[in-house]
Amino acid sequence: MSRRTAGTRTALLLALVVTTGAAGTLTGCSPEEKTGGSSGAGPGAAAGPALAAVDTLTVKGRAPKTGYDRGRFGSPWADTDSNGCGTRDDILQRDLDDVKYRDGDDCDVASGKLSPDPYTGREVTFVRGRSQVDIDHLVALSDAWQKGAGKWEPSKRIAFANDPLNLLAVDAGPNRGKGDGDTATWLPPDKGYRCAYVARQVAVKKKYEVWVTSAERDAMKRVLSDCPDEKLPTGGGPTTAPDRFHAR
Repeated sequence: MSRRTAGTRTALLLALVVTTGAAGTLTGCSPEEKTGGSSGAGPGAAAGPALAAVDTLTVKGRAPKTGYDRGRFGSPWADTDSNGCGTRDDILQRDLDDVKYRDGDDCDVASGKLSPDPYTGREVTFVRGRSQVDIDHLVALSDAWQKGAGKWEPSKRIAFANDPLNLLAVDAGPNRGKGDGDTATWLPPDKGYRCAYVARQVAVKKKYEVWVTSAERDAMKRVLSDCPDEKLPTGGGPTTAPDRFHAR
């Protein structure tokens, strides 16, 4: 690893912990959830933190997409945490195994592996310039725009677009098929990851006060009812970016 890799990767992982404080990164459901074990919801089962949090989200209709542009969320992959590296490389470093850097560079991830890709369960190779790996906004920028972000201050949109809580390295294929879909319209092909995926979306929408549609809320509850012990992730960055960042 480079001279900054170990410390930065540890800090990123520690920033994303569940509300109970138990160690763990946001890479999938627990073994019980993946195998359909003891976490299944039964009559009268108490809602776990992620499931309970769904009811704290505001429910409204989707606003028009009028005025949406990627640039309204700032320059892509801004270094909002001031660690000297862009957000994209921070997430690649956090999520990939066997990370290698360009010669003489402490930030520029040259290659690595997703082992496994959370969306498909397959191993996917990352090579800069011909990558099969995307950095997904779990809550898509245009989805957020239509559910509140269109009215935000620029600093909040920049923070949202670069928050590690809302970012995940994934197989490019299913990610591009997802588009700006929400829980009601798209879920990861790997069913074993769906609990963790939806819990992350709930956490992001709660943190930034992004609303949900009624269909989206119902879909979140359907998924999380199968894993009522799924914890609500927390952490990530602040909800406003430093003053030096500006968006149109």
